[in-house]
Amino acid sequence: MKLYDLPASPNARRVRIFLAEKGLDVPMVPVNMMTGENQTDDYLAKNSLGRMPLLELEDGSCIAESMAICRYLEEMHPSPSLMGNGALESATIEMWQRRMEFEFILPIISIFRHTADMWKDRFVQIPEVAEQERIAVKARMEWLDKELNGKQFIAGGDYSVADITAQCAFVMAKAALGIRIPEELKNLSGWWARVSTRPTARA
Repeated sequence: MKLYDLPASPNARRVRIFLAEKGLDVPMVPVNMMTGENQTDDYLAKNSLGRMPLLELEDGSCIAESMAICRYLEEMHPSPSLMGNGALESATIEMWQRRMEFEFILPIISIFRHTADMWKDRFVQIPEVAEQERIAVKARMEWLDKELNGKQFIAGGDYSVADITAQCAFVMAKAALGIRIPEELKNLSGWWARVSTRPTARA
């Protein structure tokens, strides 16, 4: 199998970290969105939305969407578990994973789309939307800081896909938008120190 990758994308990074945590070596095929490689007939035949990441299996089957890819990988390679074992643990991790998507990845991507030069000719940018999203992200950092009190990782027990999602959101926030975790948020800062120093963090 091989992974069609967009290196700067937080969603593609989620899959790369997931693969690295599983110890899986999957060939990467970088896709240049700026030159339209994702809009070619060949690529659109694999994913009609033209998005990355995309996992292509040996039989030609294709799986798009980062969490769908991770779910497939978890089923095929269950150890180490990143999506939970048993009904309660799996549901708890999924709950937190979704929260990290809704409260961090989606608004951070929205800020980028409403402010980045690369989106000027592709998207109707509204600066006021970006500003409101910035305010929301700051508030959600404070919320997550409280939720992390007494916890090493977001879903409670071990490092999981919920941490991966949040981790990728904060990488993009810092690198692309200059949004950093405030030092006074001790629980969140401690969590960040733990996840950002994992060997897989740079995947």
